[in-house]
Amino acid sequence: MDMEPEKVNMRKGLSADPSYRCAACHGDEDVVPGHPIRGRAKSRSLSASPGLASTKEFRRTRSLHGPCPVTTFGPKACVLQNPQTIMHIQDPASQRLTWNKAPKSVLVIKKIRDASLLQPFKELCMYLMEENSMLVYVEKKVLEDPAIVGDDSFGPVKKKFCTFREDYDDISNQIDFIICLGGDGTLLYASSLFQGSVPPVMAFHLGSLGFLTPFNFENFQTQVTQVIQGNAAVVLRSRLNVKVVKELRGKKIAIPNGVSENGVLASEQDTEVGKQVMQYQVLNEVVIDRGPSSYLSNVDVYLDGHLITTVQGDGVIVSTPTGSTAYAAAAGASMIHPNVPAIMITPICPHSLSFRPIVVPAGVELKIMLSPEARNTVWVSFDGRKRQEIRHGDSISITTSCYPLPSICVRDPVSDWFESLAQCLHWNVRKRQAHFTDEEGEEEG
Repeated sequence: MDMEPEKVNMRKGLSADPSYRCAACHGDEDVVPGHPIRGRAKSRSLSASPGLASTKEFRRTRSLHGPCPVTTFGPKACVLQNPQTIMHIQDPASQRLTWNKAPKSVLVIKKIRDASLLQPFKELCMYLMEENSMLVYVEKKVLEDPAIVGDDSFGPVKKKFCTFREDYDDISNQIDFIICLGGDGTLLYASSLFQGSVPPVMAFHLGSLGFLTPFNFENFQTQVTQVIQGNAAVVLRSRLNVKVVKELRGKKIAIPNGVSENGVLASEQDTEVGKQVMQYQVLNEVVIDRGPSSYLSNVDVYLDGHLITTVQGDGVIVSTPTGSTAYAAAAGASMIHPNVPAIMITPICPHSLSFRPIVVPAGVELKIMLSPEARNTVWVSFDGRKRQEIRHGDSISITTSCYPLPSICVRDPVSDWFESLAQCLHWNVRKRQAHFTDEEGEEEG
């Protein structure tokens, strides 16, 4: 997968001359008529979608990163120039998928124990194998479904599948792209399978909520074909790199095939004496809670080595912008667009009237430990999975991962996000206020 080379450059020595014009500030953005930002379009056909149109048709002159800042302040002050810290950042609005080589293998992730997905699953797999001659990977337990086992018409196709077992088989270097059938949980599961680079993900809405699954299945052939041909809009959903360090307490943990429950064991030089180190890639959130204990959780939160606060309450959520519309939103946090580089810290029922959720830069390192005064242990989970106990002496370090999840868009990152807010969460739905009649207007005046 590659991205097109359009970049936003942080220029050295910008002048404060008013004649300087930044394309991000003064560029005119093309508006496509008939495509409102809010509300899900009646047709999700990609053939009518600017999100998968050619690059010549796709034009955007205003950066989603905002205007390039002028770095001179008044007549004598300016920012100290350091060439080593200058970043070249591609505008998220121009992030479009292309293939270095034609994709040959696809991982199909299907929601387990859902009979309504059997027919879409069969249709998709037969289309990929017979029409596109692709190698299809599925999890072994998917083919163990009694409805698939007893379907004689699906038998010849079933023999062509490549199967794998979670936690035992490493398929990270064998998959060109991923197709999810189900709800948001299928996307989280796809993320957990890839602890390094993640192939592009195309998610079909066949679950209950579908905030992260923008595609409808009705015309899947056209949509899949256009993605295989390349040039699709993508949103890079940042993930969290989480390192859990535990003191060994006389228990040996089984590690099948060298991988511990989708947590990659750190290298030997990272392993401290008497410590067990595990790493996880997290798409939504890390949740630290009090577990079964009736006591308040009591954990210290460090930011770049400095203690910033102690959480006393039911727990704390550390989430990505993608996770801001999940558990964090239920706990009172703001919803953040996935293109915003940030980490959210949201307390769960804090025993304090002034503890509000905060957003910190994506480049910081967070470390969470039990406070010395804590009366009980806490529990941690990663995207709702791999729940485990954290005791005194253990630590959880959290940074932004360099391996985002590339999620393919129906139209573009902004339009898809607001459509999901409106359709899935019914954001700001309210009965319209009635306007004044002429008589009421005269009385008010």
